[in-house]
Amino acid sequence: MTIAEARRITAQRLAAVSDEAGLEALLMLSHITGLELSEVRLAQGGLSPENAEKLEKMTERRLSREPLQYLLGEWYFMGLPFFVGPEALIPRQDTETLCEEAARLIAERGYKSLLDICTGTGCIAVSLANLTGIRAEASDISPECVRLALRNAERNGVRLEAREADLFEGAARYDIVTANPPYISDEDMKGLAPELAFEPRLALEGGADGLEICRRIAASAAEHVNPGGALVMEVGLGEARAAAELFPGKEVSIVRDLNGVERVVAVMF
Repeated sequence: MTIAEARRITAQRLAAVSDEAGLEALLMLSHITGLELSEVRLAQGGLSPENAEKLEKMTERRLSREPLQYLLGEWYFMGLPFFVGPEALIPRQDTETLCEEAARLIAERGYKSLLDICTGTGCIAVSLANLTGIRAEASDISPECVRLALRNAERNGVRLEAREADLFEGAARYDIVTANPPYISDEDMKGLAPELAFEPRLALEGGADGLEICRRIAASAAEHVNPGGALVMEVGLGEARAAAELFPGKEVSIVRDLNGVERVVAVMF
């Protein structure tokens, strides 16, 4: 079988589970063969039996609805490569809205210190340290996520202090705090896309209305954000207004993502 034939057949099979089957087939073949995407597109040679077997196994896993990102073991966020795995939520484009808003505040206000809570892969903290040079710390309740975040910091050449902690546990004060907490409501958890069943529930479950962890963050944020500093937090669909009301008396702005969804709540202290 040629690489071109393998790409076509794989795309046809993946169409049953993905709206981007062609791209997924391309990414899988690039990962397996070590060829650049442009090389896979133009490849005329054959696919070795060993690589054909790898492709078959990967395709079967994807047809079981395992996320492509976990199959590849890495994904890009803010233009940077990150190791990913089932211990952490997959970095998503929606969260780049949070990073962009945080980077804007860091540049405009000259912030020097950052804490990223619920860090997962560390994509937010690592990206902001890379883009702005800010001194970054991160925390997560999962020790596996802490280890993953440190691996990603090393991969991207930034210094990151990361520790196992529940939200602000053991934290000092910082110019800016970022958070992408669990925010899916109990009701919405019942109807998740099949791919989300492979991601850690701890990173998804936000309680009855999705705001349980947001309330905990709001209750402690003032103790850990410096005067003049900011909290920048991602929230779920339809949650931004309620999340903003958790900070009475504060200047709060809501930022929409590229799809027009009110995705980020930024609070000034």
